[in-house]
Amino acid sequence: QVQLVESGGGLVQAGGSLGLSCSYSGRSFTNLAMAWFRQAPGKDRDFVAAISTSGTYTTYSDSVKGRFNISRDNTKNTVSLQMSSLRPEDTAVYYCAAPPAGRTGRSTNRSPSQWGSWGQGTQVTVSS
Repeated sequence: QVQLVESGGGLVQAGGSLGLSCSYSGRSFTNLAMAWFRQAPGKDRDFVAAISTSGTYTTYSDSVKGRFNISRDNTKNTVSLQMSSLRPEDTAVYYCAAPPAGRTGRSTNRSPSQWGSWGQGTQVTVSS
């Protein structure tokens, strides 16, 4: 059974930094692209970043490019999101995502429908 558990959310002032981590269990982690999405109240779930199986390739939304960094540790089955220069508009619940069963995913997949397994989410709040 696939399980994703996010951690590291919290409250931070604008301009600050915060790191998120996602622990994965279930399928072979090294064969899976992984992603982060976020969802603000009353809004759709939006793509944030994704990373290829080896970590060589990464994709970011325009709104976070240059401020956020996605990475993975295949020895620990974890994927991380380091966020800096945070803005109030970054406030959201952040979700870790893995590909659907039977697929390995792509780091270029930006739609939530292309990802099949989700964590419970972790709240990030940026105060102005």
